[in-house]
Amino acid sequence: MKDSISRVALAATFASTLITSTIDATAANENLKPITIVKQGSFFVGGETVAGPEDFDPTESTGVTNNQTFWINQLYAQFQIPRNDRDLPLVLVHGSGQTGKTWESTPDGRDGYQSIFLRRGYSVFIVDFPRRGKAGIPSFNGRLGQLDERQVIPDETFRYGNEAAFVSFRLGFEFADYFSNTQFPKDGLTQYFKQIVPDVEDDPEVISDALAALFDRIGPAILVTHSQSGLFGWLTAMKSANVKAVVSYEPVTFAFPQGAVPPATPLSSGDIVLEPFGVPVFDFLKLTRVPIQIVYGDDIPSEPTENLPFDRRRVSVIDAKKFVDAVNNAGGDAALLNLPDAGLQGNTHFPFADLNNLEVADMLSRFFREKGLDTRYDTRELTDVNFW
Repeated sequence: MKDSISRVALAATFASTLITSTIDATAANENLKPITIVKQGSFFVGGETVAGPEDFDPTESTGVTNNQTFWINQLYAQFQIPRNDRDLPLVLVHGSGQTGKTWESTPDGRDGYQSIFLRRGYSVFIVDFPRRGKAGIPSFNGRLGQLDERQVIPDETFRYGNEAAFVSFRLGFEFADYFSNTQFPKDGLTQYFKQIVPDVEDDPEVISDALAALFDRIGPAILVTHSQSGLFGWLTAMKSANVKAVVSYEPVTFAFPQGAVPPATPLSSGDIVLEPFGVPVFDFLKLTRVPIQIVYGDDIPSEPTENLPFDRRRVSVIDAKKFVDAVNNAGGDAALLNLPDAGLQGNTHFPFADLNNLEVADMLSRFFREKGLDTRYDTRELTDVNFW
């Protein structure tokens, strides 16, 4: 009897090892698959101009404002189109303290979502949204954001330091003390810190206007947001019918119909820091025309905690559930995916860059397949589209 049990246990162990090896081999083979790019480039959309009160004088120094005209609030987009691409491209939008770099190589040098989904046949557009990265900061000559003594944006910046980033993005409950189950690539910690950039004032309407302009330029596509840009994604889907689905990784703020905005969820201290965003009912109902998936990682507390970054994330999950209910009660198709419930443990605030990001990407591919978003039937060829 004991021998039989041992043989069963050994067989089970062998099967488990075989399955794990197969998964690892599949991941390795996917990473080795060549990516054939038929077109790539970059461009700007949206924005507006501001100018000094008088005419430009070329006899004055160009190192002062000198009544010049400046573009501000434009969005930068880079793109790559693979051979035999699927009908719907992906538009990847970064969050707070980040640029489009967040979707490129992971901090430890593995494929990020850019390469993963190019290999899977999707054209990929990565943005730096207005006032960030290559899109540029609305500043001119002199004090931050000031044009001829007119303050275009507040002269303040915000930036995550190493310690705040470690805790806020859930690498551990305290700085330099990783969660035992973390999927964060520890070898990439220095790179991770270096990719953090300062924020200036981010205007949801300005950013969503620019994103809507991008969708107007490129046509139907899938919008993928992260953290801070979650709110910008909801607003963009209201402004452009070319948004065919929204996937949001760990969004912070949510839109609700005016007149039915739920009370703000307080932190453990009783303070309110995440206010629901009210929009006209007509606009909110536009969210019901596209499938929505919201994804959260691991180690998010279910009970109030004095650790502020963790408590804020707890509040976001509560608000996410309210948002999903509001969309579905209005006839929409929204779902909340908690990665631990799906069998993935240890994911941080950046699940798409964690060590198991291929498995996280598999769940996104499954969502695309279930919602009919992965087809290749469209006769439109993105290579023939002039984005300029």
